Amino acid sequence: CFSEPWSEQSLAVELDNDTAHFFVAKSSDGTVVGYAGMHDVFGEGYIANIAVSAPWRGRGVGRLLVGSLVGYAQEKKLDFLTLEVRASNEAAISLYRTEGFELVGKRKDFYRNPQEDALLMTRRFLVRESESEI
Repeated sequence: CFSEPWSEQSLAVELDNDTAHFFVAKSSDGTVVGYAGMHDVFGEGYIANIAVSAPWRGRGVGRLLVGSLVGYAQEKKLDFLTLEVRASNEAAISLYRTEGFELVGKRKDFYRNPQEDALLMTRRFLVRESESEI
C-alpha cells in the first residue's frame, strides 16, 4: 500500500508496544484486506498507518478501520486523534474529513518516493476547561 512500507520486523515490534493499538480488517474468507494502527500516549492518539489492499479500496474498509480508531479513542477518552496524509491522497483526505478530522497543518517534504508534503489532520474529542474559556 505504501511506497516505503513498514518491515515485518517493525510491525512485530509495534505489536509488543503497550502504547500501540492495531485493528485488522479481514474478508469473509479470512484474508487480511487492511489494517490501522495508532499510539495512545498520555491521552492523545497518534495514527501511524491506515492501509487497505488495492482491490478492497472504495468498499468501506478504510471507513471501518477509521471508525475503529475513533471508537477506541472515544472509549479511552482521548483528547484527540491526529495523522499525516499525503497531500495528493484525495480519497483519504475526503474520508478523514467525513470522519470529523480537520486540516491543522502541513509538514513540508514529509514523504519520500515520491517526495511530497503531508497534511496534518486532527479530530478533537475533549475540550479542556482552559481552552473553552479562551
